[in-house]
Amino acid sequence: MLKTDTRQAKWRRANPGKYEAHLAVQRAVKAGDLEKESCEVCGVEEVDAHHDQYDEPLRVRWLCRRHHTRLHHYGEDMFPVGVFLPYDESSVVGGEELLVDGGFGAV
Repeated sequence: MLKTDTRQAKWRRANPGKYEAHLAVQRAVKAGDLEKESCEVCGVEEVDAHHDQYDEPLRVRWLCRRHHTRLHHYGEDMFPVGVFLPYDESSVVGGEELLVDGGFGAV
């Protein structure tokens, strides 16, 4: 393990499971077992892998740096409904009226 005191080294020591998941993605991309996709929100090609759950290290969502950062700061609410609905997790939403108006209803 790393002996340095950089912020990254401290994070790796504090989060060994997350760090291993990140390494698994890097290895799989390099080996050709996992292919990067464009950002699921905006379509940009330069992306990061995002883990919703670290116990499945190769199940990732591809997000550009901007949307990846926003997801960590603001959560799923920052994504448009059309991006959320295709995921299996959307099946737990029931009895909701979803207003799709480009954000004008929030004014």
